[in-house]
Amino acid sequence: MRDLLSELNEEQRKAAACIEGPVMIIAGAGSGKTRTLTYRIAHLIEEGVDPFQILALTFTNKAAAEMKERIIKLVGNAARNIWMGTFHSVFAKILRFEAEKLGYIPSFTIYDTDDSKSAIKQIIKTLNLDPKTYNVGYVLGRISMAKSNLISVADYMNNAEIQQSDAAARKPMIGEIYKQYNQRLRNSMAMDFDDLLYNMNVLLRDFPEVLYKYQERFRHILVDEYQDTNFSQYLIVKKMAARYENICVVGDDAQSIYAFRGANIQNILNFKRDYPTVKLFKLEQNYRSTQNIVNAANSIISNNKDQIKKEIWTANIAGNRIRLLNGDDEREEGFMVANSIADSKAEMDLQYSDFAVLYRTNIQSRAVEEALRKMKIPYKIYGGLSFYRRKEIKDVLAYLRLVVNNYDDEALARVINYPARGIGQTTMDRIRVAAADNDISVWTVMENLSTFGLGINTGTTNKINDFVMMIKSATAQLAVLNAYDLAKQIIMQSGIIRFLKEDEDPDNANRIENIEELMNGIQEFCEKEDIITPEGEEELQIKTLDLFLQQVLLLTDEEGENEDTDKVALMTIHAAKGLEFPYVYVVGMEENLFPSAMSISSRQELEEERRLFYVAVTRAEKMLTLSYANSRYQFGSVSFQELSRFVEEIDAKYIDVPTKKKVLPKVGGLPKPMFTKRKTLNTEPLKRVQHGPTQGNTPAAINAIEVGMTVKHEKFGYGKVLRIEGDGDSRKAIIFFEVMGEKQLMLKFAKLTIVK
Repeated sequence: MRDLLSELNEEQRKAAACIEGPVMIIAGAGSGKTRTLTYRIAHLIEEGVDPFQILALTFTNKAAAEMKERIIKLVGNAARNIWMGTFHSVFAKILRFEAEKLGYIPSFTIYDTDDSKSAIKQIIKTLNLDPKTYNVGYVLGRISMAKSNLISVADYMNNAEIQQSDAAARKPMIGEIYKQYNQRLRNSMAMDFDDLLYNMNVLLRDFPEVLYKYQERFRHILVDEYQDTNFSQYLIVKKMAARYENICVVGDDAQSIYAFRGANIQNILNFKRDYPTVKLFKLEQNYRSTQNIVNAANSIISNNKDQIKKEIWTANIAGNRIRLLNGDDEREEGFMVANSIADSKAEMDLQYSDFAVLYRTNIQSRAVEEALRKMKIPYKIYGGLSFYRRKEIKDVLAYLRLVVNNYDDEALARVINYPARGIGQTTMDRIRVAAADNDISVWTVMENLSTFGLGINTGTTNKINDFVMMIKSATAQLAVLNAYDLAKQIIMQSGIIRFLKEDEDPDNANRIENIEELMNGIQEFCEKEDIITPEGEEELQIKTLDLFLQQVLLLTDEEGENEDTDKVALMTIHAAKGLEFPYVYVVGMEENLFPSAMSISSRQELEEERRLFYVAVTRAEKMLTLSYANSRYQFGSVSFQELSRFVEEIDAKYIDVPTKKKVLPKVGGLPKPMFTKRKTLNTEPLKRVQHGPTQGNTPAAINAIEVGMTVKHEKFGYGKVLRIEGDGDSRKAIIFFEVMGEKQLMLKFAKLTIVK
């Protein structure tokens, strides 16, 4: 007979062999956690445990399916009878068996988020409440919070603190909405996602015979990723395991990063308090990463106070030290990452799928995406949408497209009643019919409403005329205003920002940030020194909105239907948990970005941010590269950045700090991969000096600027003129600025003052 456990290392074998009583397996990153859990379940079956009596809870259906298939290969088809799945899928199955006890039919419906929002929207309307005050997303979030914390309708209504909180938010009727929402669910024989956990707790609380039944049924309970469990999940597991206490939890406190979803790290930290006889096993050998990466990760996480002490080690090769890239701004940072990927792929004959770029927030993907696109490096966004394909960005771009081309019917359809301006579906249907009958655009009909006699009332006609005038007014300024100024005007006049601020959906703060990031991109576009025409000739011209849209539409154009998997992976660090890549880049390693400015007000929050960085570092197998920018566009202006404290926590012997900065490829051209060492200008950094008074505040004339002068730029500060190129209005200066490094400026627009 095959000795399964002989295929594990010593500590894995001990953990898998211990099948009686409470067990906690602390599994460090890359330590073979899934393998150990799989073999432990297989060993239970080999030891005679009935598969029907084994309950294994995971956090993704994919993980459950893969694990079950592995167990079947080890011990045969008997393993198909294991109860294995996510908390929600397993409890939904139990609730269907026991539905009648809770007053449901076994075939109850499970509402998704859209179903829930629709029901709440109808309740708000029925109660004659202001939909702006009682924003659907906000209300649903409050109800979800209550259910996740096992707060019933009655508890909600009778809790003075909750009622005071709602009253202070000028939403005193949320309790009533919660009551009617639950009643609608009941009447519809439906449960929402939160109900699956809430009602499972109710079932085990109110029906002792049911609790006993499932305690007997599931004599062996295993929970994966235990550090990610919330209060509701914790209680269910604790009750079901109370009779036999054959509970095995697997996880890593150092990878607890989901507090924002309700996960409670104390569940794993306090497991010994709940089960004093627990046997603890630590899987500390990392099979994934090089010694340098593992040691760096250890030096980072050692700064956390709340943790179960362990020392991860590896028998893998030492490997390269961690690299640190530094760009002047996020655009240069993006190109440095793209160049590095191109170099490594060419030099080591790698696949694009060997690389991953990780970031703290989704808005950071823009600069990386643009650099990869320009270098023709294929990529795929995982766990989120490509920046330019997010709804709020598509909404703004639709307005910009319509201003540039009034006849763009697709853009018009997207924005005509967003934000709502009283131009309804029936009205637009009439206009579309008239356009189709006359073989003209919808816009043409809207411009000439009186000609078509569509029977649209005066109020709606006036609203359509106001919309048309708003767009035409912006169109008239296309050649006058640069892309940034015109886009800013359009966004303000459209009312999108005002709508997102007034609408209290918790996600709207992120949507506004994304729009601000789009504006940062437009600002960068306007401040580039050169425009390269399709013919490849340099021309001086205002950076207009149509030129920006040409660039964006090229960036967002799909590359065909071919689902080529050989692409660089782009994702947030949260989305990367559980994954691994040979070559990993973590961008944006700056204070107030990572760690987030919103997560440094308490030690607990800062430690979660550090755990998130630990997760990022431990995704890398062979090479880890960190990058940061000296400045970053925020809210349309430059913000100077400071290197993240997390980078400084890495032991110096495990990281290479750059001694010489690389120069950004010429703006407007296609940067070429750095297959060989690139030449850089031999420029000595300017010494910091006390500058004398400037020669007045009036910008110097174009021809007054000469090589060797010290000049001052309104945004970039003091710099030294290195070279002058061109004549007349085409005259350019290459200037090395003390803070921003080398810049190429058109003197016609630079507004430089001469210092000396």
